[in-house]
Amino acid sequence: MKKLLSLSLALLAAAAMTVPTLAASHTVQRGDTMWKLAVQYQVGTSEIIDANPQVANPNLIYPGDVLDIPETDASVRACEQEVVRLVNAERAKHGLAALTEDWELSRVARYKSQDMHDNRYFAHNSPTYGTPFRMLRAFGLSYRTAGENIAMGYAAPAAVVAGWMNSEGHRANILSSAYTKIGVGYVADGHYWTQQFIG
Repeated sequence: MKKLLSLSLALLAAAAMTVPTLAASHTVQRGDTMWKLAVQYQVGTSEIIDANPQVANPNLIYPGDVLDIPETDASVRACEQEVVRLVNAERAKHGLAALTEDWELSRVARYKSQDMHDNRYFAHNSPTYGTPFRMLRAFGLSYRTAGENIAMGYAAPAAVVAGWMNSEGHRANILSSAYTKIGVGYVADGHYWTQQFIG
């Protein structure tokens, strides 16, 4: 029973882990809201709220309050940005417009990669969020068309992009003229990758 309780608590702690890991400080200025800070720092409001348990009501923050702002690890961010660069290089070779990196789409992609890692699966349909399309809607993103590429085990951006380019379905997403935005999420432990595309 004690082992089962310990295992259950460990699983709950892992499931509660949010994707952003590091924190910066922000001193609240007049006119600041959680939403404005989320946009300014390109992080979800829920992550800011979770990082600041001292705030009793997230709708009421006051000038002078100091908030922790979660940030994505710089080396993870560099990997994600390199994937975007490589994808746009592939698109350029085929006469296609570059995709714009969208921080909200990258946030969804990070959550998907973290979900695959935490729940030990590798699939487009998540036991937590459902289909990629339901997940995008659950995170408040609208789109006319959407797609997702996932990968696991590739340790470097060039390797994962090469893998996707050598797969017909993944390549079709990368080279689709229907998409205008991209988000990439990477979890280094296990090398889980997610690309989200919308148009």
